[in-house]
Amino acid sequence: MADKIKVIITNKQKTVKIPTGIRMLVRRCCNAVLQLEKFQGPAEISVTFTDNKGIKELNKQYRDKDIETDVLSFPMGENGVYDTDMETGAKILGDVVISMEKARDQAELYGHSLQREVGYLTAHSVLHLLGYDHMEKLDRVRMREKEELVMDELGLPASSSYIVDKV
Repeated sequence: MADKIKVIITNKQKTVKIPTGIRMLVRRCCNAVLQLEKFQGPAEISVTFTDNKGIKELNKQYRDKDIETDVLSFPMGENGVYDTDMETGAKILGDVVISMEKARDQAELYGHSLQREVGYLTAHSVLHLLGYDHMEKLDRVRMREKEELVMDELGLPASSSYIVDKV
């Protein structure tokens, strides 16, 4: 088991009811990614649930994209160097912001549970906090493989393809 991982979860939306167990799932996802990546030492991650309006504002402010998105990652480290909480000694990995509206809609679109979608978005974002990106095809494939390994480990394997036929 990895060192102590502190996951601070905040719900800043009222559009989508947060199902029982989602907070525990988010914590388990964070732990599973850090374990997969052999992350050493205690860590702290902040996860915020928002709505489409909230994530659109953040996307515009920080990425100059005036559109809703499913998840945003705000890494606090670079090249494996992180700020440290002086009280706990934990490395502060960064912030994850998930649009629960987008997660709900994508779960429906892809034919799986909201839990699966939130877990996937969490795993995806924590990999970003650790420095992964998906701008190049090979990086995208590598990141997807890691995301799916975490989902399988948590008992939330992909139930279908991510390719959606537009009819």
